[in-house]
Amino acid sequence: MATRQPLLEVRNVSKMFGSVLALSNVSAKFYAGEVTCLLGDNGAGKSTLIKILSGVYQPTEGDYLFEGKKVVLNSPREALAMGIATVYQDLSLIPLMSVWRNFFLGAEPERRFGPIKGYDIGFAKQTVREVLGHMGIFIRDPDQPVGTMSGGERQSIAISRAIYFGAKVLILDEPTAALGVKQAGMVLHHIVRAKQRGLAVIFITHNPNHAWPVGDHFIILRRGRVLGDCRREEITQADLMNLMAGGEDLVKLQEELAALLEEPLEAVGEAPNVQEAGGAG
Repeated sequence: MATRQPLLEVRNVSKMFGSVLALSNVSAKFYAGEVTCLLGDNGAGKSTLIKILSGVYQPTEGDYLFEGKKVVLNSPREALAMGIATVYQDLSLIPLMSVWRNFFLGAEPERRFGPIKGYDIGFAKQTVREVLGHMGIFIRDPDQPVGTMSGGERQSIAISRAIYFGAKVLILDEPTAALGVKQAGMVLHHIVRAKQRGLAVIFITHNPNHAWPVGDHFIILRRGRVLGDCRREEITQADLMNLMAGGEDLVKLQEELAALLEEPLEAVGEAPNVQEAGGAG
């Protein structure tokens, strides 16, 4: 049986910032029609890796492959032209602008009136209704300012926009980080829909409870290195949470705290008399 080719791959990638090693020898494969969850605490190297994947940074060492071919990305625009779309936490949406204007921002549809070009507003509004409707978002008014929408709805608009403009790889940077349970659930539904459309979805999160329901593949980063790389059938949710929590370090910490609780408290001296310390005045 032929080995399936990853849509996007990095091999032995490292990234230096001066003398600081942010990523060390990281390899990862991302497949079409799958959700790969990239997990790790703050400082694990997640942000550095997604900026390499999205063309913001070039790796100091290692190879970047797209559809089996080595490429060098010089900017996010080049990545987007290849079909690699990144939705950052700030979403790149303008709160005071309407839904339809945000959706087509930078890619405005045109309509000709003889030699004169104009913004095809009718097409934009109709398209936004249809595209968001297919993603399960039914807006009453496409003129509604994005800033009046919930965090989950805004994330959904950003995801829908990336899919509409032909993304093959969808990179989501902590999309559920600041959301409540219901809004996070909305975003997770859209992640599954994107996977069903054949996209390779890279879901960056520090929350294994959000990663587990949607993930096909889990990569855990720690201190710039790959701590674990498992497919769903190779790991349990408990093991995933244990890896995220620190694994052996967590066990060691628990043992240290248990030992500390068994020790008698040392005698504590009386607190100094405030009046004596400060003088009688």
